[in-house]
Amino acid sequence: MVENKELIKVIEETVSREDVKYVIGYKRGTYGFQIKPAFAYSAETAKEFFYSPLCSKNLAIYPLLEEKLPLRRGEEEDKRKIGIVVKGCDSRAIIQIIQEKGLEREDVVLIGIPCKGVIEPKKIESRFPRQSKFVEVEEKDGNYVFEIDGKSQVIPKGELLSDVCKSCEYPNPPLYDVLIGEIEEEFEPEQFSRVDELAEKSLEERWAYWEKHFQNCIRCYACREACPLCYCKTCMADLLDPQWVRRSVNLSENTAWNVMRAFHLAGRCISCGECERSCPVNIPLMELNKFIEKEVKEMFNYTSGIDVEEKPFLGSFRPDDPEDFIK
Repeated sequence: MVENKELIKVIEETVSREDVKYVIGYKRGTYGFQIKPAFAYSAETAKEFFYSPLCSKNLAIYPLLEEKLPLRRGEEEDKRKIGIVVKGCDSRAIIQIIQEKGLEREDVVLIGIPCKGVIEPKKIESRFPRQSKFVEVEEKDGNYVFEIDGKSQVIPKGELLSDVCKSCEYPNPPLYDVLIGEIEEEFEPEQFSRVDELAEKSLEERWAYWEKHFQNCIRCYACREACPLCYCKTCMADLLDPQWVRRSVNLSENTAWNVMRAFHLAGRCISCGECERSCPVNIPLMELNKFIEKEVKEMFNYTSGIDVEEKPFLGSFRPDDPEDFIK
């Protein structure tokens, strides 16, 4: 478990550096199990930072959201570093962005946190709805322990653990500058269990499955906005000339959007689950992403977000590639 006093101390030291602009982390929300991203611009503002199993949000998206905004007239670019609190998947997202030249390694200071898995917000909110006050939670002996209305609630970890955490291969950040807490022991994950279960069904059954989900899509693009790897300045879905995807909400266009986005993440998705977590109609988007991840791994032995020196999947070439997929 991460000691919040140690976390605050590291953030205070980091944000006090002359070459650091601000640090991005987590702080408690206003009610229930809500967690908010927090920005510390000084050591004083770092005192609200904390970490718990509720901190599911991937913070890797925020440097690009903040830094790609146009400068105000007469304003000069601030080239100081950005500090970020990163779990395993957050760190992998930063690595992937660095590989793609979205950020440079010297642009960021990474405060690593070994992760035991996070609580899925939708699961916990359905279990304990309408909580008016913020609820503290800690992990203890394979359970999550909550204090709600003065009573201790103990829930087995597996009942509330995010599904993507069950297939996580990298609980420890592959890249960091400072590490808080002890390295987590790696385990054998249920990496592609959801994909394998669906793959056993017939083609007709699989189409019926996705048809049921895609017809519910309201094209809000919450999946795109939450994804740390969807950082293109102009998305193909927004283009009108040429128009790749029509803006009408129907099964055909919804299918085109969701499949297009999944392929856009081929060899790039780092399995943080933010897309699925943010979907208001509960489309199992990670089943699409995991299917493509499995294909990339089996065909090309490639895993995204591991090494900053490695080239991006679609930017790499192997002379000894057997090219078995070419008929």
